[in-house]
Amino acid sequence: MSKPVNQKVTIADIARELNLTGATVSRALNNRKGTSEDTRKLVQAAAARMNYHRDRIAYSLRAGRTNIIGVIIPSAEINFFGSVIHGIENMANKHGYNVLIYQSNEQPEFEQKGITTFLGTRVDGILASIAKETTNFKHYLEIKERGLPLVFFDRANDTLNIPSVVVDDFKGAYYATEHLVHQGYRRIAHIAGQQHLKIFRDRLEGYKAALTANNLPVDDSLIYNGNVSIEAGRQAISHFLTLATPPDAAFAVEDFSALGAIKELKDRQISIPQDFGVVGFANESFGEHITPSLSSIDQQTVQMGKEAFKLLLELIEEGGEPVKHHTKSRIILEPVPVFRQSSQRK
Repeated sequence: MSKPVNQKVTIADIARELNLTGATVSRALNNRKGTSEDTRKLVQAAAARMNYHRDRIAYSLRAGRTNIIGVIIPSAEINFFGSVIHGIENMANKHGYNVLIYQSNEQPEFEQKGITTFLGTRVDGILASIAKETTNFKHYLEIKERGLPLVFFDRANDTLNIPSVVVDDFKGAYYATEHLVHQGYRRIAHIAGQQHLKIFRDRLEGYKAALTANNLPVDDSLIYNGNVSIEAGRQAISHFLTLATPPDAAFAVEDFSALGAIKELKDRQISIPQDFGVVGFANESFGEHITPSLSSIDQQTVQMGKEAFKLLLELIEEGGEPVKHHTKSRIILEPVPVFRQSSQRK
């Protein structure tokens, strides 16, 4: 079947061509439930052959949706978030959604600006990872009050009762610290992050729990409150080395602090891992390429993105509120230890 060049192919045309109902064709084109994989492939092949292009404006008016989601990330410079985005876009493409990305630069005012932009674009839902400088969450509560689907990933706030997808930060920190113990380190320090963020509190608690479980004291002088940066890692090591009894290892709350620690130790010609062990958290891509290569905890970033999108899609299809029988309003992924040269003393 063919139509004049200037005349658009419609869903009805595809339905007539395949002897299917318009509703079946629509579901197949939009990857909705209720059609088999064979039917979906048949319809999509016919659409491509017939040069069908969806009228997105008309579709949005009919469906009350734009098929666009907004994603707020704290920083585009951190590979972790790029990897999560990869997982989000992978699932979004499969379900016919486009993705708008806004970078908060770790600042609440940019976070609020991103939300305003998304609301103006009439996105169907928002995925967000909280900026490390955010302490007032009013802008997120306003999204919730509007009934717009919202899901946190990585950095969440449980008190807001907003669905989230996170890694088990406590367990990951426990693994990292216990690994250092097993490698023979006995005075293990922690380079912490801002404690108003749950992920950083959980990593501190995991660190403490591992020390206690291995009959090592929790020494507050070995906990440095940093700001999650390379410079914080450098400053932490400088501070620790002024102590009467310095540590012989450090678990850093994330990989950039760990990188700073390694840089400072190397500048001071302290041997890693023989004299000082270092473990980070996040398994950033640079970790395996530096010398010594960095031990870290992988957060299953691509899977995190996929799960976050799936959870958001469920909220979109349920009208913005988690259904009562839904038991996965908080998905916790398993951390995966990746131990390399920076901590392998034995």
